[in-house]
Amino acid sequence: MNPNDGRGPGEGNDWVEDAKEELSGMAKDGMHHPSTKPVLAGAAVGVVAAAILPVITWPVGLVAGAGLMFYKRIKK
Repeated sequence: MNPNDGRGPGEGNDWVEDAKEELSGMAKDGMHHPSTKPVLAGAAVGVVAAAILPVITWPVGLVAGAGLMFYKRIKK
């Protein structure tokens, strides 16, 4: 949260709005959106990691990889 953005403590939930905006943009633009390809690549890396690690199943790896890349995209 930027201290100069005019919001006080407890009003910094703009990451939720950023996530909604990014997700809706990805849904509208599909593969043309700049976040779609990195998020899909993260999902693929998560699936590969899950295939290597015996404890994690591929759906968990898929969600973890996609979620991590999505978080990195909205954190910018």
